[in-house]
Amino acid sequence: MILKGKKGIIFGALDTKSIAWKVAELAHKEGAEFILTNAPIALRMGTINELAAKTNSEVIPCDVSVQEDMTKLIDAAIAKFGQLDFVLHSIGMSLNVRKKNPYTDLNYDFMHKTLDISAISFHRLMQTLYQKDAMKEWGSIVGLTYIAAQRVFPDYNEMAEAKSLLESFARSFGYHFGKAKKVRVNTISQSPTMTTAGSGVGGFDAFYTYADKMSPLGNASAESCAEYCISLFSDYTRYVTMQNLFHDGGFSFTGISNDLMDVVAKISE
Repeated sequence: MILKGKKGIIFGALDTKSIAWKVAELAHKEGAEFILTNAPIALRMGTINELAAKTNSEVIPCDVSVQEDMTKLIDAAIAKFGQLDFVLHSIGMSLNVRKKNPYTDLNYDFMHKTLDISAISFHRLMQTLYQKDAMKEWGSIVGLTYIAAQRVFPDYNEMAEAKSLLESFARSFGYHFGKAKKVRVNTISQSPTMTTAGSGVGGFDAFYTYADKMSPLGNASAESCAEYCISLFSDYTRYVTMQNLFHDGGFSFTGISNDLMDVVAKISE
């Protein structure tokens, strides 16, 4: 019950494969109360009402690219809980990826939408929370990201730039939120994970296997990512802020693994 009495908002739960879904289940188990939110179209496509019933939570739709929606959501959260202890931003969408547009032939209107939904929404969220004094002292804001912000993964497309921007917002707003209100802001760079969104990236199955063989601990699961999120929401990580935290079984610092070398050797025979 390390989150007993804590209140928050969880963005991005779509279905049982979602990391945000796992976070909500565990946050509830650890004693937290929260509002669940996602885009109106995602609410129609997903099964979030089942999660809401399971966790005794309210669902409030929010198109994160629309300031009016963001304002209404934060106002509703304040009215329900007062100030918040934690917020999870687990949001990412690329129309160029969905339309299978190659990186060298992107639709820029789609790119603008990608950056707005996947990254600028993080700043919009934090600015709204900041201006409305919606976070308690020592509160925690967490965004989910991916190592494509630092390395090239061709099929990840423009989402790499979106994640880079997301991480930059965490550092920059983390400074201002920390100085003014002692609120901490971090991103978690998660392993390839078998979510509905992740599996939509071209060649995902092959890359999932590659990352698993590269990582000395193997790929981190959605459930273990949820546990990491809970630790960052808790009082045990009060002085961790402005960090991009790799949660990937050691993939981020492994040059090559014996398992992968064995595979390459067999191919070369």
